[in-house]
Amino acid sequence: MTPDDIARKMTGALTEAQPGRLEALLPSPMVQNHASFLHLREDGSLICAWFGGSLEGKSDISIYASVLTPDASNWGPPQRLSFDPAHSEQNPVLFQAPDGRLLLFHTSQPSGNQDECRIRMAEVASDASDPTKLTTTEGRYLDLPRGSFVRAPVVVRSDGAWLLPIFRCIPRPGQKWNGSHDTAALGISEDAGATWRLEELHQSIGCVHMSPVPLAPKNMAAFFRRRQADFVYRTESNDDGRTWSAPQPTDMPNNNSSIAAISLDGGRIAIIGNPVNAAASPDRRTSLYDELGEADDRPEADPTGGCAPIWGVPRAPVAVCISADGGKTFPHRILIEDGPGTCLSNDSTDGRNKEMSYPWLLAGPDGTLHIAYTYHRRAIKYVRLAPGWDRRENGE
Repeated sequence: MTPDDIARKMTGALTEAQPGRLEALLPSPMVQNHASFLHLREDGSLICAWFGGSLEGKSDISIYASVLTPDASNWGPPQRLSFDPAHSEQNPVLFQAPDGRLLLFHTSQPSGNQDECRIRMAEVASDASDPTKLTTTEGRYLDLPRGSFVRAPVVVRSDGAWLLPIFRCIPRPGQKWNGSHDTAALGISEDAGATWRLEELHQSIGCVHMSPVPLAPKNMAAFFRRRQADFVYRTESNDDGRTWSAPQPTDMPNNNSSIAAISLDGGRIAIIGNPVNAAASPDRRTSLYDELGEADDRPEADPTGGCAPIWGVPRAPVAVCISADGGKTFPHRILIEDGPGTCLSNDSTDGRNKEMSYPWLLAGPDGTLHIAYTYHRRAIKYVRLAPGWDRRENGE
């Protein structure tokens, strides 16, 4: 489809693509829409949040959201949830706090300088008279170092502490950020989000988008996107997230694009992403922000002491990969959608970008699987698979 074809279909209407599968392109007033996140509320309504604007890194990028109420056949209207005209506001994350608050975390950066990013937290409220309407408080920046980025939600430890998965965009003096020294970390709050401290994950250069999953009481695994575009990496904690092992590769390829992980019944783990890596494609680009067109004569960051990040590997197919051994191997892969996945440009208007990326997934209490992902950087696509999806897709 051309960008105009996609735009015409961005109505939010659910359609049956095949038995047991519903799809929709969410409505948005913006030409670029990316980095979706799904949250299921106690009343059964589903919130999808993403960022939208003209081009990632531009100051007109803001957080948007839409609500799908129970039994509705159409997603509600898009609503803007962040309002800073001087910063690019990206990567929304929703978290239902134990005290009942629904909190929105998102990044806020000047231009393409991820090493100057800060994390903002605001409270989200619903309109009692209109369940599709959301509003946010002004919010505030967290007291965490600049260069902190988010993608995955808060995990609540057994002692009540909040663990916010973070990746650090480490600056190189006089050089442009390109991901060469990014590392993983956790933001820790022991007072319900009022104050935060940072805990680094050792030996984690190149590991970003940490996505924790519970395995057993006080036992967690977490999974990472890799700047080197080789494989999804895994770490494990046996003390409720206080310490973590050095990240090690799984057998799931990764293209230096986002993943999301959840636990399924029977102790299984599901990761959604693009299971392809740099070894499978020669496509390369200089960096994520190489087409912002802003004056910056600094050189790209020197990888010495870090890693050589790889950008431009195709972002397709979208697949759910399932593990039965705690996330060490992912032998079962369920195709959600395939395509060229071309991502050598972030432009959403000329049709060059054909990525299907940055997916999110969650499982409903009845076994329904909800999925959202970027579609050609023009739209957010939603897919719902009926209960039993894993058995049917595997031909059982």
